[in-house]
Amino acid sequence: MNLRDIDVFNAIMLSGGAGAAAALLDTSQPAISRSLAKLEGELGFNLFERIRGRLVPTREGQLFHAEVKANLVGLDRLKLRAAQIKEVGAGTIRVASLSALGHGMVPRAITAFSRRHPQVRISYQVRTSNVVRDLVASGSFDVGLAADEVDTSGVLHSVFTTPRAVCVMPKGHRLADRTVITPQDLDSEAFLALSPEDTVRLAMDRIFADHGVHPRILVETPYGVTIAILAAQGLGVGLANPFIIADRMIGGIEVRPFEPAVHFRALLLKPPHGINSLLVTDFISELYIARNAFVAPD
Repeated sequence: MNLRDIDVFNAIMLSGGAGAAAALLDTSQPAISRSLAKLEGELGFNLFERIRGRLVPTREGQLFHAEVKANLVGLDRLKLRAAQIKEVGAGTIRVASLSALGHGMVPRAITAFSRRHPQVRISYQVRTSNVVRDLVASGSFDVGLAADEVDTSGVLHSVFTTPRAVCVMPKGHRLADRTVITPQDLDSEAFLALSPEDTVRLAMDRIFADHGVHPRILVETPYGVTIAILAAQGLGVGLANPFIIADRMIGGIEVRPFEPAVHFRALLLKPPHGINSLLVTDFISELYIARNAFVAPD
């Protein structure tokens, strides 16, 4: 029993005859007759009585049509759902991000995406880069943004952005009158540092060593946003990802370029065997739009 034969039977019941069913399905009347005969042979009972050239449903035919109508309703639902999936993909996407991009840039992408797809649910987490990597590698999350020091085995990855680090300090700090901050400016300075494994921290350690500079490290943290907040509280000076302060959500700080240039690197991660649905593709496009709209802070 195939769906085409069921469609033929349903068309006859709805239209009242083989000729009308042929017109409804855009086929020939002999094709309708062959399909009906095939279906009756498979069922083992007659669906119609042939009375004076007309097809009159049998009792069995009426009972069978009631079942057909019930199942066609379900089939129509499947067709509608297939159309929805074709248009926007599955109904939920799961996104994880490192903190540096997770409080400003990614929320902008989420907002733009959600306005275009209000029916889609977004599961979003801001975690450390290693956790982001594990969530994506396990297939639990569809998209991740992580720092480049993570282990990239078991995930699809590409460089997403490489912003230049900036120096943040309290308003009115003695270094605020400088147009550029250099390693010598930070010698013996109260310093807010990234975690020792961070690639920017490693680069800074090399720069300080090369220049014979020894800042006084007061705090080590994996989160650049913590550095910016502590700087706003007057605790010290540190280097941060400019995406953290691009939306000026943290007041009370001064921002200056640092020389020599040091760059953060964020990777876009996807599961190795994930389905690249239209939904995920659309969201990644919004991430790139948000990234490209970024303006470095003054």
